[in-house]
Amino acid sequence: MNNTSCPRVNFDFEHRFLPPVYMLVFIIGLAANGWGLKSLLHNWKKLKIINVFVLNLGLADILYLLTLPFLVVYYFMKSHWIFGDTFCKVTRFCFNLNLYGSIGFLTCISVYRYLAIVHPVRVMGRITVTHSVTISVMVWLLVSVQSLPDMFYPKTFGNSTGKCYHTTRKVHVEDYLKYSLGWTLTGFCIPFLITLGCYGHMSVVLWTMKRTDKVQKQRSLKLLFILILLFSVCYIPYHVLKNLNLWSRVLSKQRMCRGWSNRVYIAHQISRGLVCLNSALNPLVYLHGNENIPAQLRQLFQRARQMFNSLSNAGRVPVAQAAGEI
Repeated sequence: MNNTSCPRVNFDFEHRFLPPVYMLVFIIGLAANGWGLKSLLHNWKKLKIINVFVLNLGLADILYLLTLPFLVVYYFMKSHWIFGDTFCKVTRFCFNLNLYGSIGFLTCISVYRYLAIVHPVRVMGRITVTHSVTISVMVWLLVSVQSLPDMFYPKTFGNSTGKCYHTTRKVHVEDYLKYSLGWTLTGFCIPFLITLGCYGHMSVVLWTMKRTDKVQKQRSLKLLFILILLFSVCYIPYHVLKNLNLWSRVLSKQRMCRGWSNRVYIAHQISRGLVCLNSALNPLVYLHGNENIPAQLRQLFQRARQMFNSLSNAGRVPVAQAAGEI
């Protein structure tokens, strides 16, 4: 296709779509993760092995959520980054730490649940909290090493103000596509297959073992549903569309335009909004990992309902008095 007939890419879409999504995720994610972490730390002495991974999952979310206000300002200003090149790279690095750290810790949770249910005799007493802390440190190191090359790609364009690229500038897009494909394989595909294998085998074992407690079955199936939700909504669309969008940019740079490039770009921006939702959805794992949190939630909702009823009743009194005076 000739370059003159290339469809116009709707770059304005991200300015309209991403800021409200980021603000919503920031408010919900910060409240949910802060409350969940507080509950875990409150019972620090009773901390279980799986809760160590949940704790690190929450820390990864908080790290990313704190960068969202700066990205909201950036997109509200029509992609003008005013916070400098270094901080641009820091915000993108925090996003990658959150994304691949979340995938890594969810994989750890899946493997631990698999071992505890399918191989309880081999595991019980052999895996300690110290082991889970060591594994968590290894996950952070591995994710940092995977994300570090991204820091060396140019992220900004312009002098004092300009773009803060989610990937990199056009001149380096071919190399970045190769890096992104390798990153997708090691950071997403392999952990996803491990998680899928663990829960696939675990589901079969749970339903074939008659002695398995019904509550344990329900808890495992709930966690399986949460993980399917996270991977289906947040992680799979993002990785597929990110690489498709990079490929579209490579083709555009080589003057080989495709009619689907604008649709892929818009879909990629939607997937960016969906992938950041993982920071608001990850606290669902707290509901599974901590037995006290559902009871605390019910108490919180009861207090909120009582407060709402008291406010409603207080508002009716002046109205009734006014009616009596009339």
